Amino acid sequence: MTPALLAIATVAVAATLACERRLPALEWVSKPLASACFIALALHCGALDSAFGRWLLAGLVLCTAGDVFLIAHHDKAFLAGLSSFLLGHLLYVVAFLQLPLNLTAMLVSLAPAIALAVFSLRWLWPHLPENMQLAVLAYIGVICSMLLMAGSTWGSGPGLLVLMGAWGFAISDLAVARNQFVQPGFSNRLWGLPLYFGSQLLLAYSVSLSA
Repeated sequence: MTPALLAIATVAVAATLACERRLPALEWVSKPLASACFIALALHCGALDSAFGRWLLAGLVLCTAGDVFLIAHHDKAFLAGLSSFLLGHLLYVVAFLQLPLNLTAMLVSLAPAIALAVFSLRWLWPHLPENMQLAVLAYIGVICSMLLMAGSTWGSGPGLLVLMGAWGFAISDLAVARNQFVQPGFSNRLWGLPLYFGSQLLLAYSVSLSA
């Protein structure tokens, strides 16, 4: 991971958190900049040179679109962001399928993935508006699939980074869900944003280990 990109991403994430408190309009600059860092890292690591890298890069681009949609903080923008992230997760699934798959590791991943899905549904369902229930249900199902496929990459070159990035991304989504449906507040973003961007950087860097 290049020190310059890591430094820019760290500053951009910190600026995004600071902007929300004092200068919300500047989030339109700082957050896309942070997202651009994981795209730039994937390209630097050779994302265009392999099927795994290209599918992962496409997923990162969709997640960047999701990041931009969520800046607006209204229901239509949230649904657009949710859709972008859902498609991003699906492209990650396709990316992980380009790596050597370990069926045993995928089966081991089944229990924690289902546990996360069940916990998320039981926690969120009483707070979900009726018009969001189907979308959230679909999203959790896609996340579960993404975690299973990430687990199946264990033993391949990028397997450890893929697993860490996928789970970090999935857990960071809980901060977004809590902020949107349960209890809005700065504390959700304080831990959710660093975890999300750190996880995306890990996934982007995993491309360098896929040769």
